[in-house]
Amino acid sequence: MIIAIPLDENKKNVCVSFARAPFMLFCDTDANTHDTVPNPAAQADGGAGLKAAQWIIDHDANALITVRLGQNAANVLQAAEITIYKSEGEDALANAAALQEGKLSVLDHFHAGFHGIQ
Repeated sequence: MIIAIPLDENKKNVCVSFARAPFMLFCDTDANTHDTVPNPAAQADGGAGLKAAQWIIDHDANALITVRLGQNAANVLQAAEITIYKSEGEDALANAAALQEGKLSVLDHFHAGFHGIQ
């Protein structure tokens, strides 16, 4: 399974913003590896949520762990059958471990999006 997690500047904590997170952590649970990659959607003029969602799909992610998520991005991810989970605490790797242990809940409440307002 490939888990995507938006990261803060410190490349360790879950970022409260999905689309504008400076980095994304991709954890491959089968290979027991993780890779931190700059988020190309972070500086988008508009549509950052959709761009970030598509980027996650392009990375073959099966799951997303996030604090919150806009409805448009959620629609794209759900259409691609990516399960969205609510993060618990700040540590991204601890969240990935919690998901593998079945301790995270599915995120099913999405905001309307910020549409360029940060």
